[in-house]
Amino acid sequence: MRIPSFFHSLYTKLLSEKTKAKGEGWILGIAIGSFIIHLILIFLADLGFYEVESELFENPISAIYTPFSFILVYEVYLLVYFLPKSFTTYIGKQYEIISLIIIRRLFKDLATLELSSDWFQIKDDLQFTYDLLTSVALFFLLLLFYKNSKKQETEGVKTAPSAELKAFIQFKKLTATILVPILLGIAIYTLGSWSTYILFPESSLGTSFKNINAIFFDEFFMILIIVDVILLLASFYYTDEFHKVMRNSGFIVSTILIRLSFSVEGLMNNFLILAAICFGLVIMVIHNQYEKAYQNEKK
Repeated sequence: MRIPSFFHSLYTKLLSEKTKAKGEGWILGIAIGSFIIHLILIFLADLGFYEVESELFENPISAIYTPFSFILVYEVYLLVYFLPKSFTTYIGKQYEIISLIIIRRLFKDLATLELSSDWFQIKDDLQFTYDLLTSVALFFLLLLFYKNSKKQETEGVKTAPSAELKAFIQFKKLTATILVPILLGIAIYTLGSWSTYILFPESSLGTSFKNINAIFFDEFFMILIIVDVILLLASFYYTDEFHKVMRNSGFIVSTILIRLSFSVEGLMNNFLILAAICFGLVIMVIHNQYEKAYQNEKK
């Protein structure tokens, strides 16, 4: 499969190493600027210049939420960037994104903590405890996932890619190129809709979101499920090895569990996220054992 010249040119412009480096600089600047602007808006609201019905404008600590949101946007770009290059890194970026969402949620919840002896009876404080423990667990699970990912790469036998594999890589490049404008469009729409609701809560122009942490990422992980299924089906053109099919199928299940976590709150939300990454890690470990046995048979 050959990418049409238009998409090849677009891929080079959107997902090249040069574009990634430029994007990193832009995001850093935007994150710093947005943090300062958010702080100014919080102080203006505190002084009574305007009123906004949002917990993000009640405490200066909440301002950290904004730059983290832009860092998450860059992580989404990196996920798409690594899609044609490394499937395990692509999955790892999904896990990084949900981990950063939990960290971002911690910053938001810090502003509403009620320090009292009834800590475990207060819903928000209890959720903060869940998120604190979950973030540490996710950090450790990501370490194990990447260790096993690198182990697979170092133990694998280096062979020239087949024609089928080259065609599959081209297909992934095409998929990544199409994903960039789709995700950008969804990001602009959800941000604009939420901002309109915050500024004009009584109008019907914007959309209210029950869970602010799910803005954009609810739809984002839904799209990832579709992309993962398409990649799984396309992978049958270059391999029918059982352990690779199981690995790719397992990662889809993992993504679905992450997507489901946005539909629930409290301890169940944290449980689904941890279950998703634990499942992906176990799948990776078992796949590596299959791969090791498969390579030994070929010797």
